[in-house]
Amino acid sequence: MKITANLDQIHNEISSAEKQFQRKQGSVCLLAVSKTRTVDEIMTAFNSGQRHFGENYCQEAVEKIDALKQPDIVWHFIGPVQSNKTSLIARYFDWVHTVDRIKIARRLEESRPENAAPLNICIQINISGEESKSGIAIDETESFINELEQFKRLKVRGLMALPAPTDNFDKQRAAFSQLNNKLRRLNKANPDLDTLSIGTSQDMHAAIAEGATIVRIGTAIFGPRNYVKQ
Repeated sequence: MKITANLDQIHNEISSAEKQFQRKQGSVCLLAVSKTRTVDEIMTAFNSGQRHFGENYCQEAVEKIDALKQPDIVWHFIGPVQSNKTSLIARYFDWVHTVDRIKIARRLEESRPENAAPLNICIQINISGEESKSGIAIDETESFINELEQFKRLKVRGLMALPAPTDNFDKQRAAFSQLNNKLRRLNKANPDLDTLSIGTSQDMHAAIAEGATIVRIGTAIFGPRNYVKQ
């Protein structure tokens, strides 16, 4: 099927980039962005070996997670976290990539089931300083992590960012390099901070060159997207 062929192609591209930029083979996780995709499409990808899926819309995601009931899928929430959705996100997801407010972290902490593993979170960084984008400034990272230490049901894993789009490879690398350097410094004090969630179809190679451990790919796997209202 087309999804299977697309996954094979993307895995080959990731593997090639890992070799090109002297990354350890298998060090980059492919996160399939499955927002607006059907249960059947997700199962096709799953049956082709894909395990990590990213969702942007909470209610849509919960319906799919309930329908699939597949414990081997690792669910990542990658959209903006609304306060009224934190309870569902904390109960249904394994990862949240978009934490940038203590208020949201507290609500996720309060809703995370006691019998569940700590919720993996990435801190969203507004690396390009865009007013239209969420995220904290990169120089606020350490103080934000210190504040997050109070939450025992959350596990800070690393950083996430969506830099301002550009087709220039060197500019793509420059933005990602700031994040990579920051994570390296943080990792020296806390080895659990090992995740750099950066890179999409447009800038995946630059992201891998600069230490990405998770890349987010959607359309290149599933084809053109059918948008739904939320």
